[in-house]
Amino acid sequence: MIRIGQGYDVHELVPGRPLIVGGVNLPFDRGLKGHSDADVLLHAITDALIGALGRGDIGHAFPDSNPELAGLASTKILAAIYEEMRKAGYRVGNLDATILAERPKMAPHLPEMKKRIAGLLHMEVKDVNLKATTTEKLGFVGREEGMAAQAVVLLVKE
Repeated sequence: MIRIGQGYDVHELVPGRPLIVGGVNLPFDRGLKGHSDADVLLHAITDALIGALGRGDIGHAFPDSNPELAGLASTKILAAIYEEMRKAGYRVGNLDATILAERPKMAPHLPEMKKRIAGLLHMEVKDVNLKATTTEKLGFVGREEGMAAQAVVLLVKE
């Protein structure tokens, strides 16, 4: 049996925070604002996994109203959902995700992000596809006010 899930996330760019995307710390003058480390890509992937499992969304699993979760690394959030997925008897067949950002350029960092995500999900790097695009200066992404990401996962019953 297979299950498909999709995820989407958005975070505002603000000064004074590190920029972490795909579990990788990127050099930039701003970072993403959020209750956790605000890794927009890992949040979209986590939401896709939760959706494929039929268990709501990341906000229900890790509410921003919980002060104990403040500053939590998104790698830990993804790892927790991965464990739920494994306990349910699934593995990730493949993953496809897109990062929406004007700057910084994501292309040089995509190989490292793919390796990081593949490691977190215990899968082959070849089964992780990442893309990055701008919004041609349109909208909040185009004005460099924030970043977004979307992801689709295929889960396969073990």
